[in-house]
Amino acid sequence: MSAVTPSETIPMEMSFEVRFCETDALQHVSNTALVSWFEAARDPIFRMFTPTMDLQNWPLILASYKVDFLAQIFYGKTVTVKTFISRLGNSAFDVYQELWQDGNLCSTGITTMVHFDYKQQRSAPIPDDIKTTLQAHFKALPND
Repeated sequence: MSAVTPSETIPMEMSFEVRFCETDALQHVSNTALVSWFEAARDPIFRMFTPTMDLQNWPLILASYKVDFLAQIFYGKTVTVKTFISRLGNSAFDVYQELWQDGNLCSTGITTMVHFDYKQQRSAPIPDDIKTTLQAHFKALPND
């Protein structure tokens, strides 16, 4: 499968209004809010694997995640999460996400997801049609 050039990379984007309950005593967004925003912004990926979002036939597990906090995020302003695929293997892939507010990159995150067969209790190959769709959102990271 050929790599997509950076100019062709299509992020999946989702925006959120920062809620008052997501702020902390330091008057900025609590670090715990970002993990839930990143998960919500992975919804398009979930639907690639399970269009009906049928939890009885869920084919993914989360293997790991890492979040880097680059700048403070504030209440009263919209945030946008841009979601990409940064690694695509046989059964696992990395989701790279950027969180933006007011044109500033405020946070990044990488989540490793595994296509999983719960009946067999093991990883399973990602179907070729889904791999093709994921590839359209590929973004090479500097350390790759």
